[in-house]
Amino acid sequence: QVQLVESGGGLVQPGGSLRLSCAASGSIFRISVMGWYRQAPGKQRELVATITSGGSTNYADSVKGRFTISRDNAKKTVYLQMNSLNLEDTAVYYCNAEIQLLSGRYVSTYWGQGTQVTVSS
Repeated sequence: QVQLVESGGGLVQPGGSLRLSCAASGSIFRISVMGWYRQAPGKQRELVATITSGGSTNYADSVKGRFTISRDNAKKTVYLQMNSLNLEDTAVYYCNAEIQLLSGRYVSTYWGQGTQVTVSS
């Protein structure tokens, strides 16, 4: 009933930029927090950034000043603008959303399939 679809990943050189998008669809009543996580090979999935429905943001220390998370509530879409990318940013990036369904009473967590971001020279 709920689908999160990421887009915008790809190959970029160090210092370059990418813009990720994640659109939610389905029988959604409201979306609370949306965010981005990433997982590099052999490492645990880690928080990148989150944003509340009111626009309050939170970033991992490793991306502060370089990444910007934003959302369009009407489009049910969250974005991640990634600037000054470095090799350590290489990972699969996953969209995350806390969603209350039209038929539900509580908020549940949903995940996208992930999009590959590769930073390489």
